[in-house]
Amino acid sequence: MEIFYEIKPLKKRLETLRKQGKKIGFVATMGALHDGHASLVEASNRDNDITVVSVFVNPTQFNNPDDLAKYPRDLQSDVKVLEENEADILFAPSVPEMYPTEDTRQFELGSVAEVMEGKYRPGHFNGVCQVVSKLFSIIEPDNAYFGQKDYQQIAVIREMVRRYMPDFKGKIVSCPIKREADGLALSSRNLLLSPEQRTSALLISRTLFKAKEMSDGGATQSELTNFIKKSIATDANLCLEYVEIADRDTLQPITADRPVNAVICITVYDGKVRLIDNILL
Repeated sequence: MEIFYEIKPLKKRLETLRKQGKKIGFVATMGALHDGHASLVEASNRDNDITVVSVFVNPTQFNNPDDLAKYPRDLQSDVKVLEENEADILFAPSVPEMYPTEDTRQFELGSVAEVMEGKYRPGHFNGVCQVVSKLFSIIEPDNAYFGQKDYQQIAVIREMVRRYMPDFKGKIVSCPIKREADGLALSSRNLLLSPEQRTSALLISRTLFKAKEMSDGGATQSELTNFIKKSIATDANLCLEYVEIADRDTLQPITADRPVNAVICITVYDGKVRLIDNILL
């Protein structure tokens, strides 16, 4: 696997590969790689000739400085994961390399970015768009792979490309959530959980799985919402930040009594660790 820390040599290498007719897949990550990231690399390897993975903890998408400081970082471990999963190129830039000057761009993305994470983490999606637009411009992938766990992020990136990157020809590919055998959605933040918190976190996915069963059985939106709130409240380690039953495409709240073409998105604090999950109805 080739490793690049600077933009110019990476772009030169990718230009050479493109001239050779190579199809390029891209996986953007913030490191602390796990099997969920590995599944994205696997998908890219299947569809493309070359898989590029970025590892960059992007400071502009953190609205909480403590969250940024605590975010797990282990590049040596990340390299091992990528080599085991046969990634071709790792791009691991520094903050000054990605932001030689302050990025003051403001992305107007409409209602898709204003609900849920957009409401509770002001500025987060603007930072996501800053870094993803930079990465797309550097790498110019044919396909870019993102995990469904960050459901709203995928919708925001698609809208960002539609509004601000009309010349971008790459396809944005959503890949299914990867879970532990016990149901917990894989996340780099899981590394921050104590054993007790890790056990408590299982209630999040179990609650979502049960809610889907209830929905399939005819439960109304209010019944689903009330069940989820009561379920999470049974564990003292957990604090529900929000639960939304939203349209899969627009991410706007479902107004009909029976959710159709919907997604349940949930964010829960497990101690001080913020965890997100979702399930399609």
